[in-house]
Amino acid sequence: MNIKSLLLGSAAALVAVSGARAADAVVVAEPEPMEYVRVCDVYGAGFYYIPGTETCLRVGGYMRYDIRVGDGGPAGYGGLQNVLDKKDFVTDGVIDTNDTYYKRARAAIQLDARSETELGTLRAYMHINFDWNTGTINAVDADDNVVGAWTTTGTNVGINHAFIELGGFRIGKTDSLFSTLTGYAGNVIQDDINGGYGPFDTHQIVYTYTGGNGFSASVGVEEGNGDFTLDSYVPHVVAGAAFTQGWGGVSGVVGYDSVFEEWAGKVRLDVNVNDQLSLFVMGGYGTDDNVLRSFYKTWGGNWAVWGGGTFKFNEKASFNLQAQYFENKDVSVIANVAYQLVPGLTITPEVAWSSWHDDVTKVKIDDGFAGFLRFQRSF
Repeated sequence: MNIKSLLLGSAAALVAVSGARAADAVVVAEPEPMEYVRVCDVYGAGFYYIPGTETCLRVGGYMRYDIRVGDGGPAGYGGLQNVLDKKDFVTDGVIDTNDTYYKRARAAIQLDARSETELGTLRAYMHINFDWNTGTINAVDADDNVVGAWTTTGTNVGINHAFIELGGFRIGKTDSLFSTLTGYAGNVIQDDINGGYGPFDTHQIVYTYTGGNGFSASVGVEEGNGDFTLDSYVPHVVAGAAFTQGWGGVSGVVGYDSVFEEWAGKVRLDVNVNDQLSLFVMGGYGTDDNVLRSFYKTWGGNWAVWGGGTFKFNEKASFNLQAQYFENKDVSVIANVAYQLVPGLTITPEVAWSSWHDDVTKVKIDDGFAGFLRFQRSF
């Protein structure tokens, strides 16, 4: 065999081997085009299209840490339950209420999904809170007399909002229209001291008409909560209207508690003095023929008044103030400074003074100061 024959034979062998391996090769499919998330700016910042749909979604929430000290403010902040039978632990007949910090760590998740239909905007919204609280529980003796309180901790899960909207209709669980139509009170943390300006958690069915000139009107039925939850097929009824312009706005709302057959109403005026200063004043009146405080009249006595405002020092810091007075002589003053340390993180120190009284005799029960410190990272 000469060199030429050897080279030809080697070449033929290589061709045969290459052909055999080519027959066994794995064919890799072409990758499918990647579908990137598209920004949806129709409903504001943070919305994006859910891939493969025309529904816009916003995922948000916050992490919050609260610390409260003192006697003022909402009694039993973060309380876990009202009464716990502690008679087995009572030895001297009296348990002193602990003077200590009341804390809350909260993780809040918010989902907002919207899309356009032939009947208007279809929206689904949820806000879920996961809390770890410090609170108090009452201690009772063998005769079921409250003899003191214990400090304890525990986890709570709460559904702040879970509702569906289509056009102007809303159905689901959220804050009462009686509180939201006129707006919450001041930009303070403890804005509902001594009973506040109305109820919050409730099932509701509401229709809102929104005009193009700043006018809106709403009417709805609600279920109530706690002792004011419906006990018949007759719902609570609430209705009101608002007019908003660049200078501020006026609003009014009225509610009927069908459980105790009581009425209540509120009117509010907001004024934007300039770019830095905004003020508000709000008044409420309600009946108490059958019960001292009803679902909508959450304050002591027939009438109540609230006032306050916000002054913006700059883009990072603002001063907030709220004062209130009820007919039963309950009075509160709350003030804070909200400071944005970095974008997304706000620190709010707050101080409150309250004096609370008996609803019937108007005799003073107690008063005190409370300090509050909140850290909140929003996203």
